[in-house]
Parts: sequence; C-alpha cells; structure tokens
Amino acid sequence: MTAVPERFTGKTVLVTGAGTGFGAEIAVRAAREGADVAIHYRSSSAGAEATAERVTALGRKAFIVQADIAERAQIRRLADEVWARFGRLDVAVNNVGDVAREQMSWRDITEESIDHVLAVDVKGTLLCTHEFGARMLEQEGGGAIVNIGSTVVVRGSARAPQYAAAKYGIIGLTKSYAHAFAPAVRVNVFAPGFIETPATLGRQDWKNGRGEQLRAATPMGRIPGPEELAGAALFLATEDAQHITGGFLVADGGYNMIGA
Repeated sequence: MTAVPERFTGKTVLVTGAGTGFGAEIAVRAAREGADVAIHYRSSSAGAEATAERVTALGRKAFIVQADIAERAQIRRLADEVWARFGRLDVAVNNVGDVAREQMSWRDITEESIDHVLAVDVKGTLLCTHEFGARMLEQEGGGAIVNIGSTVVVRGSARAPQYAAAKYGIIGLTKSYAHAFAPAVRVNVFAPGFIETPATLGRQDWKNGRGEQLRAATPMGRIPGPEELAGAALFLATEDAQHITGGFLVADGGYNMIGA
C-alpha cells in the first residue's frame, strides 16, 4: 500500500453510499488519511460492514448508519446519529446517486425511473447538503461538503437523460448552498468521468466493446478504478482547498476536454 498524505488527522468524515463502489473507496481513503468515518448505506448492509472492517483495520473508528436519503426525516435521523456519535462532522461526501444503470436507451425511459433518479440524486443530495451544512454552521470551525457529480453534464446522456438532468441539478444546488453557507462551510462538486467499478464492469454495453472505445478516446489511455479517484474527491475538503467553494472539479483523464 503506497503512502498517502494524512490530511484528515483528528477529523470526522461521513460518506453516503459507502457500502459499495466509489463511496466505499472514499471512506477507506479518508481513514487512511487519519479520519474517523461514518459509513452510510441504504440497502447494502453487508457492504457497509465490509467497509467498516477496512476502516477499523486502519486504526480508525467506523460508524455504520442506515437511511434512505430520498426522505427528509431519514436524513435528519442520520445526522442526529452521526452528531451523537462523533460530536461534530468535519466533512460530508454526498456520494449516493442513481445512474439508471439498467436503462440502455432513451427509448426505454419510464416515469418511475425519472421520479426515482431525481428523488435520490437531486432531492436527496439537496436535503443532505441542507441538513449537514446547517449543523456544520453551528459548530466551531465549520466544515466542508463534497457532492459527487459527473462529467455527464458536459455531453449529456442519450442513454439516460434523467441522469444527466439530475447531475446538472447537483451543480445548481451546490452553488446555491456555497453562497448560503459561506464562509464557514464550503460546498463543491467532484466530477469523475467513467470509473471501472464492479457495477460498471458488469454492464452489457461495457462488455460489448464500450469500455475499449472509451479507453481509446481517453488521453490518459485507461479508465481508473474507484480507489484511484478517492483522494482527488477528498482534496476538495482539505485545507489546501480552503478558498474553493461552489467549484466543479473534473477528473476524467482528459476525455471531456473542450474549448473555453
């Protein structure tokens, strides 16, 4: 295991959707950098337990909390439990999002899918930002919030327009709360490009050549795994980023380079 900077020694970090994929790697990276970590999950309790084991193996405290972030009452309860356990929260990473993974074409869109993606990605992220940020404002030293966005906002998604719409919504709510919470609490978007999580690698279109096409179209020549991007996402919550708020940080290997 390569050495990493310890940017979160003595800090507490909450990661939503930390039972699997990118969220799990952000939680573990935060622990490697010295943080105690609250691990949120909705349905993947086994995944959350596995993430917690990785965090405690690094000598940090892990706290598992379950909630459906599409419901405000559950977000409030989640926040109550985290603050009761840690006494404060320095960093919240709102990673939960639904990408409508099963939908392979815009022709297959359903009203149910639109409602669900917007409820989780926009409403859920907005309410988490609202709840966590309001509490951070009341504590000494404020805090930082990182909302996980996507570079889908650059090109849109012919496959799943509701997903692109939702990720655009995250930019709007992030800028709004960056204004509302400044200067004590910073709010930013981290926008990864394609990530080779198990879920992505299992997709039929990925297996049928899309992965190879995207690698060829990426200047860096590869699609990273989630652990490679976790440190970049957390950068936005560090002291080095103390003058960055309302920002949009892209990490996509150059795939979406466009003119000014």
